[in-house]
Amino acid sequence: MRLFTGISIDRQVLDQLGETLKQLRTAVPLNWTSVENLHITSKFIGEWPQARLPELDDALAAVESPGKLEIDISRVGFFPNPHRPRFFFAGVHSGPGLALLAQRIGSALEPLGCAPETRLYTPHLTLARIRDRDFPANVRNLREAIAGMTNFNFGSFVADTFHLYLSKPGSAGSEYSILSSFPL
Repeated sequence: MRLFTGISIDRQVLDQLGETLKQLRTAVPLNWTSVENLHITSKFIGEWPQARLPELDDALAAVESPGKLEIDISRVGFFPNPHRPRFFFAGVHSGPGLALLAQRIGSALEPLGCAPETRLYTPHLTLARIRDRDFPANVRNLREAIAGMTNFNFGSFVADTFHLYLSKPGSAGSEYSILSSFPL
């Protein structure tokens, strides 16, 4: 089983993102993320044996909650940089609670054998993956399409739950489903 933890996105915010993605998808052929798959990852777990799922659920249930999280989704950008991007993303803005949640989840899972994060936690929504064959034409077309748009404020919501997700690879990309939920 391939697993990760994360926060689901409010339906109204997803609808706003979907409208923007609809415009961009028709303008630029990239490896676009399905709107239904958009989420805020808090911890990538990776391969996990199904027999150890109860152990993982117990550790996640014991994570000390930072409380409900006010989250704003706005602006777009490129990782790792705009000159040779690998990902096109929407920004996730929140107080310190989101990073604290990610840190606490990581700490709770380390004793189970999950590797600690070595990178700074940078919450975002991956809107598209950019492959080498997308340079330079598709990236240039994406920049032009973005320049013609004016609203990159997708909305805000309060998250009161985080989830354990299953990621199943498929021919049209991975499908994510919630296995367990934990209150904040």
